[in-house]
Amino acid sequence: MHALRPALRYLVTLVAVVAAIAAGWWLWQFYTLAPWTRDAQVQANVVEVAPDVSGLVDSINVVDNQMVNKGDVLFVIDQKRFTLALEQAQASVVQSQSALKLAQDDADRDARVLAEDSSAITAVAVETSRTRANEAGAALQLAQAQLGTAKLNLERSTVRAPVNGYVTNLTATVGDYATTGNGVMAVVDRDSFYIYAYFMETKLPAIRIGDPAEVRLMAGGRVLEGTVQGLSRAIANITDGSGRLLATVDPNFEWIRLAQRIPVRIALKNLPDDLLLSAGMSATVVVHPQAEH
Repeated sequence: MHALRPALRYLVTLVAVVAAIAAGWWLWQFYTLAPWTRDAQVQANVVEVAPDVSGLVDSINVVDNQMVNKGDVLFVIDQKRFTLALEQAQASVVQSQSALKLAQDDADRDARVLAEDSSAITAVAVETSRTRANEAGAALQLAQAQLGTAKLNLERSTVRAPVNGYVTNLTATVGDYATTGNGVMAVVDRDSFYIYAYFMETKLPAIRIGDPAEVRLMAGGRVLEGTVQGLSRAIANITDGSGRLLATVDPNFEWIRLAQRIPVRIALKNLPDDLLLSAGMSATVVVHPQAEH
């Protein structure tokens, strides 16, 4: 009996060592190869709303964080100048129409006179009157185009929401001068929320487009359904500052070579109606690999 005790101790020790090795191996596999990450963020398309015409902001029809629907009026640029430009363009069209009628009548009359009596008028005079009529027609087309531009400018002085979403970080005020192409406010597209999950490159072989994903938000621990929509094919090289349009992924440590993190886009589905999402929220993502697609 006493002789069995050392053997039993050795056996227990051996089992413990094997279990520790197995657990260590499983943990290494899980942390380096299993397709999950805590480094994920909620993202959304943010539309920078910029006017198509310049002028003083006459009114702002929304408040910060307000939900808006596509087509809702966000702000209005002072319309007096655009209204006057429209009236001027309308008058120019009327004037050009009258000038065209006069020039066309002259050309038609000269053509009839030449046809009835070739000695009563020269061919040069007939050609000149025809040219003037053509020029008057071109002038009318130009005036009509300017009228269309004036109408468009007046219409564009009322700036509307381009998407369904939320006004965010509103700092514009009445009296600001809005310049063509420069953003006045931002609207977060509420139909565009998705997850950007950063996976270590060692985990990418287990991830395929179309795989289901489980997204756990840090805010409240809500669990959402998702699908792998795509894997980034390039990230910026931070050492030389290249790739301005590429995703920038900061390394965990610059002094040691670690597996690079690659962005994976997760499309969300079946979002609850009461769910509050904000771009920048943190999340944990677990991808459930499927059989070969």
